[in-house]
Amino acid sequence: MSFEAIYNIAQAEAEGKAAVAAAEQKAKALIAEAESEGKASVEAAIAKAEEELKALRVKSGEKGEAEAKKLENELETKKAVLLAKAEAKLDRAASLVVERIVNN
Repeated sequence: MSFEAIYNIAQAEAEGKAAVAAAEQKAKALIAEAESEGKASVEAAIAKAEEELKALRVKSGEKGEAEAKKLENELETKKAVLLAKAEAKLDRAASLVVERIVNN
């Protein structure tokens, strides 16, 4: 095998390793971005639910204590549902990012 052929093989291997490293770095950045966006979405959903809860607490001051508790429980349930949906979307987004990078 000639020196040029060996050099070309070594060059191709180095380029391959660099491409894999770049893809891994890009994957990590995309996953971090997806997680950040997902966390922001979860925090926004929680903030919205808490604002609704505060508004209902004020509103329920005019109603009985039992009604206030009922409304609070409903909002807590809605908050939990929104949180679960947001977390599921975060997991799915991260999976999609990884899948796209692996397939490319």
